[in-house]
Amino acid sequence: MTTTEIRNAYLLAAEQAVRLLAAEEVTHCWQKESVLPGMTVGGLAGHLARSVLQVEWFLDGQVAGAEPVSPVRYYARLVGTSTADSALNVGVRARSEETAAAGPAVVAEQARAAWRRLSERLEREPADQRVAILHRPGEEMLLDGYLRTRCVELAVHLDDLALSVGTPDPTPGAARAVAIDVLVAAARERHGDQAVLHALARRERDTADALRVL
Repeated sequence: MTTTEIRNAYLLAAEQAVRLLAAEEVTHCWQKESVLPGMTVGGLAGHLARSVLQVEWFLDGQVAGAEPVSPVRYYARLVGTSTADSALNVGVRARSEETAAAGPAVVAEQARAAWRRLSERLEREPADQRVAILHRPGEEMLLDGYLRTRCVELAVHLDDLALSVGTPDPTPGAARAVAIDVLVAAARERHGDQAVLHALARRERDTADALRVL
């Protein structure tokens, strides 16, 4: 995909996130359990909002010219994604609840304001722009690579949040396609092509659950 296509896919998905975060259903269910065990609807909404908020934060971070991490590697190396008490998931929940603590109206408005600014800013950022991965000090990504990871997060968690509050999944097709491309490539890097082929075509031989990345 071109830079323009990636950024448009991201912004369209972020717009849907902004709309869902402001929905009455989300506000009414804020303190209830989401479809993700151990995470409230508010916490899940906070996590979804961070895929809009963090783009600005990371763009404003200091970069030092480190070798950029690819979006595929960003996911392929993750461990503990399916274990509720893993360091990864504990950290995700903590950051999400921290964002959610401001309440539904504030979270929705923060995300909307960030999306509006990004809609203009992403038109100006160069193709070689880097961002600092602030929760992994010293790491950097190319902006468009990072936006591909945000398409993954938006596609996955728009679905989660919509299901949690009983509304249709509003994920745009372009963002969902980006998410699938990144996650399948991450599965190939993590498990190898033979295991992924079995997962796709010979499930009885899929001993590694090779398509499960998150």
